[in-house]
Amino acid sequence: MWFTLNYMSGEQITNSTVETQNLEGELHSLKKHPKKERVDINVLLNKVRLAQKKEKMESTIFFGLIAAVILVTGIIVSI
Repeated sequence: MWFTLNYMSGEQITNSTVETQNLEGELHSLKKHPKKERVDINVLLNKVRLAQKKEKMESTIFFGLIAAVILVTGIIVSI
């Protein structure tokens, strides 16, 4: 019984495409990649640095706008 539960046919092992059906009923086939692609650490680090730079710029602009609103409000109130 153990042998029959863990047995897989050759068709299941060698099948490299999977067909899926979306909500509209259309069939799509997805191919599995037989080899794994390597990830370059420098590319990942550059993406993180770019995201941090963008976040820093956004926060600087945000605090600049807040300071401008406070300054303009102070000038209007003092008049």
